[in-house]
Amino acid sequence: MKSLSSRTCADDLSQQEISLVAKVWREGERLYRDLPWRNIDDPYAVMVSEIMLQQTQVARVEKYWQRFMTLFPTLDALASSETSLVLEMWQGLGYNRRALALKRTAELCSREHGGTLPETLEELLALPGVGKATAGGVMAFAYQKPAMYLETNVRTVFIHELFPGRESVSDKELEPLVARTCSADDPRGWYYALLDYGSYLKSMLPNPSRRSKHHTKQSKFEGSRRQKRAELVRVVLAQRQASFNELCCALAEFERKQGRPAPDGELVRSIASDLVREGFFSQKGEGDSALYFVE
Repeated sequence: MKSLSSRTCADDLSQQEISLVAKVWREGERLYRDLPWRNIDDPYAVMVSEIMLQQTQVARVEKYWQRFMTLFPTLDALASSETSLVLEMWQGLGYNRRALALKRTAELCSREHGGTLPETLEELLALPGVGKATAGGVMAFAYQKPAMYLETNVRTVFIHELFPGRESVSDKELEPLVARTCSADDPRGWYYALLDYGSYLKSMLPNPSRRSKHHTKQSKFEGSRRQKRAELVRVVLAQRQASFNELCCALAEFERKQGRPAPDGELVRSIASDLVREGFFSQKGEGDSALYFVE
């Protein structure tokens, strides 16, 4: 772990910024987490970890990341795999759209980039499902290039240290500070330090990131449309295909076990149509005669 001797991207830091940098390096070294996707130079492996970590706890991601990388060790391996297998491996991690986006990214990179990830921020941002934080993470963690990487733990540190007592702190205020204080020599180590210190702060204090203008409370999963989507995906994956009536019966039974009434057919049809449109399923036939299957 490097220290204050590491150059920052800005050479005119304020005293407050200098103090922040020193504290983050110190706390990062004390709190460092030796996670399996750290200190590796494989951009694909880093991207998989970054996508899995979106709205998902580190402890859960550790198990899934290692299993995923064993089965799909390269972009080409993921690109050539059946979508159904990718979705099966993702089950239990949540937010299945991420798996489809990752599969599409692999297919695009295999087809247009020789089975490798692009090395520029602009090209990374053009990939399916890749936003600023994911692209910035690949740039910093895989390519060791200074980049804007602003996610919940990073927000936590900057809001806690530089905006005590402030509510509705915007990313527009944070981004210049993140850019200025980023290490020019070791962006990977710098962001590891921010992530680990931020995680520690969230465990010890009322989460400072809730004072972000962009903080949104995650919607309840139990009984939600999102839960019903996940159950329909599970059913079709298990059987490889299911009729509309089978989906209705399976979801009715699932809801009954949870003490909830059976959803009406139009809701099931609407969810199934969304899943077809998004690429989870293919469909043959229409209406009550529809058959849904995975390829």
